Amino acid sequence: MLNLNLAHETDDALIVRVAWLYYVAGLNQEETAARLGLHRSRVNRLLSEGRDRGLISIAINHDSARDIGVEHAIARAFGLDFCLATPPVGFSRMAADPDLVRIQSVVARRAVGTAGANVLKGKLGTGPITVGVSWGRSIEQVALQLSGVRNPQARFVSLIGSLTRNSASNPFEVVQAFAARTGGEVHFLPVPFIADSEADQQVLMSQRMVVDAVEMARAADLYLISVGELQESAVLRLQDMISAEEMQSVRDSGAVCDTLGKLYDIHGREVPHPLSRRSLAVGTEHLRGRNVVLLAAGLEKTLAIIALLRSGLVRGLIIDGDTALAVLDELARR
Repeated sequence: MLNLNLAHETDDALIVRVAWLYYVAGLNQEETAARLGLHRSRVNRLLSEGRDRGLISIAINHDSARDIGVEHAIARAFGLDFCLATPPVGFSRMAADPDLVRIQSVVARRAVGTAGANVLKGKLGTGPITVGVSWGRSIEQVALQLSGVRNPQARFVSLIGSLTRNSASNPFEVVQAFAARTGGEVHFLPVPFIADSEADQQVLMSQRMVVDAVEMARAADLYLISVGELQESAVLRLQDMISAEEMQSVRDSGAVCDTLGKLYDIHGREVPHPLSRRSLAVGTEHLRGRNVVLLAAGLEKTLAIIALLRSGLVRGLIIDGDTALAVLDELARR
C-alpha cells in the first residue's frame, strides 16, 4: 500500500487525521500509524491529547474533518490508497467568468504544489529513493515549494521526453529543480516529448541514453504524474506541442484526458490514437500496481481527473479542495 509520511506535520494537524481514521474510518491504531507514517505510540498519544483538549468527543471538533471526509469519499470511490485534498477556497464549479477560472487554477496549483511538497518531504527523509517525475504546472509547483530537505541519495528521473519548444514547465527544468532543491541526482530523457513520426519515435526511444533513463524510471520507488484536460488550456496546446487540429482529432477519438502520452476516455479506457504512438515516455503498463501519485489542480480538470482515476493507474491523489468537491458532485450526477 502507498502510504503517506506525515510525521513532520504539527500535532494539531495530525490529531485531526488520526482521529478521523481511527474513529470514523474504523482503522485500528496500528493501521492508522502505518497509513500516516507514524509510530503506534505517537498515534496513541495524539488520540489521548485530542480527547484531553476536547478536539475529540462524540464528533471530531475541527473544520478540517469535513475535508478529510471528502478525501475518504474520493479514495473509496476509486479504490485509492489515499487522497489528500487542500481546504476549498469557495470557487463555484459553475463559474462562467473565464478570468475567475484562471484565478482558481493558479490558486489551486499553488495549494496542490504545497501539499505535494509536504508529502514528498516525508518520503525523501527515508534514505535512498528514486522518484519518477512527469511534468505540468502542478508538479512544477511541488518543486518550487519544496524546501528544508536534503537527500543526496535521492534520484529524480523524467518519465517523458524533456525537450519542448519553450521552457515553461519544461520537463527537464522541472526534474532539475527537484534535484537542485534536495541535493539529489537528476536524470532525464534527452528527446522531445512528441516525435514528428512513429518511425522517429522508435529511433529516439532506442538510443542508449534514453534506454538507460527509461530503465531507471521503471524501477522508481515513487511516481509523480499529472493529467491533461485536452482543451485549449492544456499544456500540450499552451506549449504548441500539438496543433489545434490535432487536439480536435484527439477529442473526436473520445479521449477526455492524457497522461504520459496516453489518452483515456471518461470510463478510464485507453484510447488508441497516432499521437500516443509518437509520444516518448515511460509506458504506463510499467507503472500499474506501483506507487503512482496524481497531482491535480483546477476545476477545468474535473472530468479528466475522473477519467484517469477510473483507469486504475493511480494509487494516491493530491487535489485542491474545490476540485475535489467538483469531482464528488460530478460522480453523484452520473
